[in-house]
Amino acid sequence: LCSLLLEEFQFLQTQYHSLKLECEKLATEKTEIQRHYVMYYEMSYGLNIEMHKQTEIAKRLNVICAQLIPFLSQEQQLQAQHLSQHAQGLPIGPHPSGLPHPGLALGGGSGLLALSGALGAQLAAKDERAHLEAVAAAAASPFLNQFLIIPAKKFNRKLGNDGPTVLTSESNHRCLLSFPAALGLRNPLAVQGAYPPGAFGLPPPGVNGDLAASYGAGLHLVSPQMNGAAAAAAAAAGYGRSPVVGYESPHPHMRVPGLPASLQSAASGKPAYSFHVSADGQMQPVPFPPDALLGPGIPRHARQIHSLSHGEVVCAVTISTSTRHVYTGGKGCVKVWDISQPGSKSPMAQLDCLNRDNYIRSCKLLSDGRTLIVGGEASTLSIWDLATPTPRIKAELTSSAPACYALAISPDNKVCFSCCSDGNIVVWDLHNQTLVRQFQGHTDGASCIDISNDGTKLWTGGLDNTVRCWDLREGRQLQQHDFTSQIFSLGYCPTGEWLAVGMESSNVEVLHVSKPDKYQLHLHESCVLSLKFAYCGKWFVSTGKDNLLNAWRTPYGSSIFQSKESSSVLSCDISPDDQFIVTGSGDKKATVYEVIY
Repeated sequence: LCSLLLEEFQFLQTQYHSLKLECEKLATEKTEIQRHYVMYYEMSYGLNIEMHKQTEIAKRLNVICAQLIPFLSQEQQLQAQHLSQHAQGLPIGPHPSGLPHPGLALGGGSGLLALSGALGAQLAAKDERAHLEAVAAAAASPFLNQFLIIPAKKFNRKLGNDGPTVLTSESNHRCLLSFPAALGLRNPLAVQGAYPPGAFGLPPPGVNGDLAASYGAGLHLVSPQMNGAAAAAAAAAGYGRSPVVGYESPHPHMRVPGLPASLQSAASGKPAYSFHVSADGQMQPVPFPPDALLGPGIPRHARQIHSLSHGEVVCAVTISTSTRHVYTGGKGCVKVWDISQPGSKSPMAQLDCLNRDNYIRSCKLLSDGRTLIVGGEASTLSIWDLATPTPRIKAELTSSAPACYALAISPDNKVCFSCCSDGNIVVWDLHNQTLVRQFQGHTDGASCIDISNDGTKLWTGGLDNTVRCWDLREGRQLQQHDFTSQIFSLGYCPTGEWLAVGMESSNVEVLHVSKPDKYQLHLHESCVLSLKFAYCGKWFVSTGKDNLLNAWRTPYGSSIFQSKESSSVLSCDISPDDQFIVTGSGDKKATVYEVIY
């Protein structure tokens, strides 16, 4: 009986192993089929985008022809009209298939294997780009290396030693524990891309993607430091012509693997940058309305009027209600600048808030301009009285968290909210200087915060890849939005309905707070480190590790203007009258822009 049972067991065991191997084989095949399905879907999506772009180009060419024909002689007009009608009547032929993309190894290995080869080529190119960026980062400014070294005991409770630790790209708090970990200080001229240095001009309304970029990047933006090839490419982009061969798009994350180069780029090598995402996840390029860049309250561009040399990396900035004073937070201190005096070279005051080795992360003014609240790499917030001849600390608020990443003030100036490195949101009574409540939910550091204009809702983003909405009257969480990337910045539109979120993945997403609709914006090339809505609610700005300041139309993200600084832009603020923008950057200065309408 035992031998029979043993034989039966061995037979069942053999069958089990056989079925297990078959199951693993099927799972592998399923994964491969899913991968190919995704690749085909991406190719189909890319073709749809290309069709949309070509339709837009044809429409604009039609308009140009209609405007030029009246200037011709009568005979030429008749000939042009005949040719135009003939062109409109041409049948659309089948898509030519005789010119394969170099990345697709067609022939004997066509079909799915060819797509696999294309994917391999894309991954190899990606690895090469990553290697070049790593070399560039290693050659960055010497201060960057020292800035990445932070005492472990201050910020990482998981580490048992007290020695310094170097924050790597895998660290939980890689960009928030030390913003300069996200700096990427590199020469903008060394980065290939379709953006010449400087700000964009205004693209015509309704243009999203290639055409939009081609209109603003004209000859007047060609830097004298560019070599001949780069200058020619920039000039060609300005006139809507294709750049030279090999002129790489600055948005590799937007490319469709295996898609021919002719379908990847048109006027300036960039796909559409604004997409509407429906409730079922379908993405479509946004057709901008005719008044996207027109009307009252919509800027035309921004002009740099002040450069404030802080002396350390500027992680926090704010501007007073009167627009006279700018506050810049760096290592250990906040400096106060009077920007009403043209050519001001030195701060009018310095507020020593933290130890010299710790960075200020956020500073907020109360609406009367007489009180400043400062938080950073310490467990204590400091409240400064600015009404005295010499600013002084009038109170300190201490929590259990080792660092504060962001601050918000209630509209009535009675309550302060601090985003802590332990994930908690601490609510402070400013009058009694006491801790009132803690909102607990984020499982990693809370990195950014904003409050609704009526003071009833609080929005927070975290390194746990979530954005959460809190009811301030009932003290509970109302909503949670999950993402696939860490959240570094957010802003709630003053007129309600829309929340803009900046991510480590370089995307900006604009969410409708009560509907599943959202927009996804793709002009940044790296982490989006700060974001701020204009007080009118019609536009907002975002800044990033890619040195860019982008201004967007609410909510669909038409690009209003763009400015490129010389280093990563870590922080920003907009004056209450929407007339000035202030940015803080990795090259140890703050920049003040005047908004031109």
